[in-house]
Amino acid sequence: MSSTRWTAADMPSLDGRTVVVTGANSGVGFGTSTILARAGAHVVLAVRDLDRGADAARRIDGSTEVRRLDLADLSSVREFARRFEGEISILINNAGVAMVPRGRTRDGFEMQFGTNHLGHFALTNLLLPRITDRVVTVSSDAHRIGRIDFDDLDYARSGYGPVKAYARSKLANLLFTLELDRRLRETGSAVQATAAYPGYADSNIGTADRNRYLVSLVHLAGRYLAQSPEQAALPSLYAATQDIPGGSYIGPDGVGGMWGYPTRISRSARAGDAASAQQLWQVSEDLTSVRFDPESVGRRS
Repeated sequence: MSSTRWTAADMPSLDGRTVVVTGANSGVGFGTSTILARAGAHVVLAVRDLDRGADAARRIDGSTEVRRLDLADLSSVREFARRFEGEISILINNAGVAMVPRGRTRDGFEMQFGTNHLGHFALTNLLLPRITDRVVTVSSDAHRIGRIDFDDLDYARSGYGPVKAYARSKLANLLFTLELDRRLRETGSAVQATAAYPGYADSNIGTADRNRYLVSLVHLAGRYLAQSPEQAALPSLYAATQDIPGGSYIGPDGVGGMWGYPTRISRSARAGDAASAQQLWQVSEDLTSVRFDPESVGRRS
């Protein structure tokens, strides 16, 4: 199927289907949720702040509900999964933190790796018995400068840097998708794993705890140069609903991959390394104590 100028108007009907979107109260997550609800889906806004989530839900025309989820706290991830009932057609792992000062999750992991990768790793595996169609994980072309040193995940030797930690977490998102897709295919599951890159989006990501003048400049640039949240949501929506191979990476088709309409895009050689993907999976299972259960995932009919 051609992705030329694919827009929200091309979304299929999602009537009667439940979609979970993490980080749904702002930015790309809000744009994604808005279009999903417009297409008839029941959208579960999985957010840290219930008040902000409720405010976002009021601004979405369609069927929504708000549930608390803190990806930087594995007990919150487990509670979210434990309380969930019924089928989930699509899980969109959208939430993330970007280029923040050095910090740790509640479980002691480096903040960006722990939130962007390990939180979504645990959430996906805990929800897999309920997922019937697709898992979409949002990455970034920052993954191209990412490297994973499995002997130094906390940067004890190499030293922490906000950008390199973010790039590592986004590389982990793609390696996670690669290995999840392999495992799902191996079990004969009907579920697919795909990944998406929104491009340059007008959002608050990456501005936390930053100099207020720098933040103002970022927002000014975003006003004139960035895509709207709904435009930036298109790669995730395409990855969630279109007939594409498992493991596909979807992003904007414009020059530099910053703007445009969704299409399949390339990833770095490191992001396609099967051995690294399998090693990351094993490390992630050990760190989170959450494991892939091949007996729990749906089979092809």
